[in-house]
Amino acid sequence: MESGEDDKLLDFSSSSSPASPPNDELKKLRCFKVYKRRWFVLLVLCLLNCSNATLWLTFAPVADQSAQYFDVSLANINWLSVVYMVVSIPLSFATTWMLDTVGLRLTLILGSWLNMFGGIVRIMGGPPGTALKINYAVVMLGQTVAALAQPLIIFTPTKMAALWFPDHQRATANTLASMANPLGILVANLVSPAMVHTSDQIPTLLLTYAVPACVACFLTTVGIRSSAPPTPPSASAEFSTSEPFVQGVKLLLKNRAYLVLLLCFASGVGVFTCFTTLLDQILCVQGYTNDFAGLCAALFIVFGIVGAALLGLYVDKTKRFTEAIKINMGISALAGIAFSVVCLMQQQSIAVATVCSLFGFFGFSIYPVVMELSVECSYPVGEATSAGLIFISGQILSIVYIVLLQSLATPVAESPRSTCGLAPQSWKVPMMVLAVLTTFFTCVFIIVFRTRYRRLEAEEDVAYGHKRDNRSTDPTPACVDT
Repeated sequence: MESGEDDKLLDFSSSSSPASPPNDELKKLRCFKVYKRRWFVLLVLCLLNCSNATLWLTFAPVADQSAQYFDVSLANINWLSVVYMVVSIPLSFATTWMLDTVGLRLTLILGSWLNMFGGIVRIMGGPPGTALKINYAVVMLGQTVAALAQPLIIFTPTKMAALWFPDHQRATANTLASMANPLGILVANLVSPAMVHTSDQIPTLLLTYAVPACVACFLTTVGIRSSAPPTPPSASAEFSTSEPFVQGVKLLLKNRAYLVLLLCFASGVGVFTCFTTLLDQILCVQGYTNDFAGLCAALFIVFGIVGAALLGLYVDKTKRFTEAIKINMGISALAGIAFSVVCLMQQQSIAVATVCSLFGFFGFSIYPVVMELSVECSYPVGEATSAGLIFISGQILSIVYIVLLQSLATPVAESPRSTCGLAPQSWKVPMMVLAVLTTFFTCVFIIVFRTRYRRLEAEEDVAYGHKRDNRSTDPTPACVDT
């Protein structure tokens, strides 16, 4: 038994404070064992998520050099990233079924092998230092294979947290695993430009990104020996009665709270996808450089990761999922409105960078907590099903929003300060639309969303023999860490 956290939990069972269960129910307390190997499982999932994200956005930060190397247009280079969204949407349904039916281990192993093969296929046109040249079609094939791995990897944090971590660590574990994906995006945005100064350095870049994919595959295949620990870490894991996939989907479609969460958060995913995808095109019209746009994207991701870590710790301790998300969404909406104004102004670098940081800290950070809340309001539907449908909806709305905003952008007749490589466009109307969408769905969520925390109630019912207040900060007893 480890000291510190677990001793505190043991003291809780004998506490005489008002928050403790009545004396006649002390016998009903359950003691759950947790295992140190859960941190290894979390580490492997983080590495997989980060590696897959770097493969996804390998070429976006060095689009010009990539187009020159492969002798294709920039539109074709963009498709190396867009293929991930195209592939992930139909495959996501199979992934949700696989996680809840086949299990976490086999899903992760399959995802790790697909991710590794995708990384290797991209360099099969010829190794660095030879006369052979990597072909664009071969790279597209590798990207497609790696794209098959994305839903298998990105859907697993919620399931992993539920199976391996006690209730007072689930949100934190989900946050760390989920934020590994944007960390990978940040790595790609930093490493790709640093390594590629000329087009002939593209093969070396592809080889560099293939190495972590191989390491992650090895650790997953050899290191993860089971889908769940020998004994469950919580009552919901012990008495898991997840509904079959089809039945679970039917229950979700009848769950008002879940549908509100799905619609509002999917819209949020669409807004953030538009922000990261179109940021450079929006800012260049006002004379901001590509380097500054990259800095704003980095600030957005870094502050989002920091915010997610802090929010995950807070929610793990207080269980105030709904309140935390509503406050963050409200501030994020204000930041979105502010961005739609300052991005259209010249020489406002500090204001633009500040708004991007706030947008990430309060908006991007809620992703893992929303995934946890989706499970709480839809229990006993499987974790992969409830979280997966939100991800799928977010991908669909991302494509819709990007197409909509691009169609609303109009050519600018004259823009002397523009740093855009192609003809600049006016983003005034698209930014107004984006601000309206952000405000509308934030107001809907704040006003309409109400839910019980069904999974926490089930765990407390098992642990104490009765349901307690959802806001109780006392965790379900987890006595032993081995």
